[in-house]
Amino acid sequence: MLVAVIGLGTFGAKTAVGLFEKGAEVIAIDKNDELVDKIKDRTTHAVSLDVTDERSLRSVNISDVDTAVVAIGDNIQMSIMAVTMLRKLGVGRVIARATSKLHEHVLHEIGASEIIKVEEEMGEIVASKIIAPHVLQRYNFAAGYSIVELKLGKKFEGKTLVESKIRQNYSLNIVALQKKVPYITEDGKSAYRMEINDCPMPMDIIESDDIVVLVGSEKNFNKLFADLEDA
Repeated sequence: MLVAVIGLGTFGAKTAVGLFEKGAEVIAIDKNDELVDKIKDRTTHAVSLDVTDERSLRSVNISDVDTAVVAIGDNIQMSIMAVTMLRKLGVGRVIARATSKLHEHVLHEIGASEIIKVEEEMGEIVASKIIAPHVLQRYNFAAGYSIVELKLGKKFEGKTLVESKIRQNYSLNIVALQKKVPYITEDGKSAYRMEINDCPMPMDIIESDDIVVLVGSEKNFNKLFADLEDA
């Protein structure tokens, strides 16, 4: 997958590096030479150019990207112009960051495929961490449903998946287990590596340090979270 990330502030830079680390080819773009220089070794290609200049965008073959992310947040006019130019040049999927309701509305009107509301989403993440501190990651994939990574801790330590009765009691499905496995390095030192079991079996045992990946409804997760707090 070839992705262009436009705007290399904190959000844009994190997005570009994250995509690159996950195997995507990433073109990182900003008009600030310093920001481009900071990220050039952690993306496929980093370039300093003005995204409102059609000739400059054509020079990096922007029409060939599968997805473009407009991460500009501090300059609404520039954000709008960037989305307009990308749509003009035939980029099929344009994901844009919105910093206000008006900004979001305009981005929709000019053809942005998807809108990211960073401030709102971060607020939800912070609220979730306060309510459920044992949750490591949470991904909402449909209204009222999530994939959650968490540590179940002492309450389920030493139990098999069958004995945990998570499916029966909470109507949640365990789809993966990540375990901390000890090993000896080449120089004879003790170390740990993380191993993911993406097809857990009923007799697999849950350890206190395991990261468990669950899928289900918000209502059922809240029931589990309440029981974990009481444990």
